[in-house]
Amino acid sequence: MAQYTPYFDNYIDVESPLLPGTYRAAGVPNWQRLGIILLFIAIVVPLFITIKPEPVVMPPVAAEPVAVAEVALAEPAQAGDVAAGAGISPLFAAPVQHWAPLIVEWAGRTGVDPNMAATIMQVESCGDPQAISSAGAQGLFQVMPFHFAPGEDSLDPATNARRGLTYFAERIEQTGGDIGRAFAGYNGGQRAAASSWDQWHPETQRYYVWTTGIYDEIQQGLDESPTLQRWLQAGGASLCNQAAGRLGLPSS
Repeated sequence: MAQYTPYFDNYIDVESPLLPGTYRAAGVPNWQRLGIILLFIAIVVPLFITIKPEPVVMPPVAAEPVAVAEVALAEPAQAGDVAAGAGISPLFAAPVQHWAPLIVEWAGRTGVDPNMAATIMQVESCGDPQAISSAGAQGLFQVMPFHFAPGEDSLDPATNARRGLTYFAERIEQTGGDIGRAFAGYNGGQRAAASSWDQWHPETQRYYVWTTGIYDEIQQGLDESPTLQRWLQAGGASLCNQAAGRLGLPSS
């Protein structure tokens, strides 16, 4: 081809193997030179096409384990961990006292203070294992049906206690250990546990007064619980008489 330069008025012919030029290799015609180049292309180029580099196989990289969020629940106590002679307060009504050894066991398995568990049983059913409310709550701890797994006997004392106290333990966890709001949440659900008195239904407000009052007076070690007596006078006595009849105990 021709290479132009601004330094010369004319141009220099550069011989190309594909075009006739001014200068030729001695004794080698252009058509032979072209044939040699084409033959070279025909032989060498396919070699580059057919010879492929071995693919580099990278070793498999182990996936990072996905951390599963864990709820920071207190480690539940086992029944055998309860101190010898430990039980519930003697202030609870006789039908609740009937269940005292099992209340300690059930509470220990869910990490709940036995007196908290007994307080819930006192206000919910006064120890009547067959109690059913107008809203459909059932058993010793008045657990709603949707808390049970298919096939579970909601009136079985151990099953009822496990479901009820597990739910209460979750409310304690939800409220960061605020026992009053946990009691309210047991009655009014998670929304009640997350809110305050002025947002509670009147029933939840009454439930809060009864449960926190009874539990606080028991924690104080009083000889009698004034709140429990008021609860009995407000209608709780008939519930306890019903429970006593179911259990074959004398009515108060």
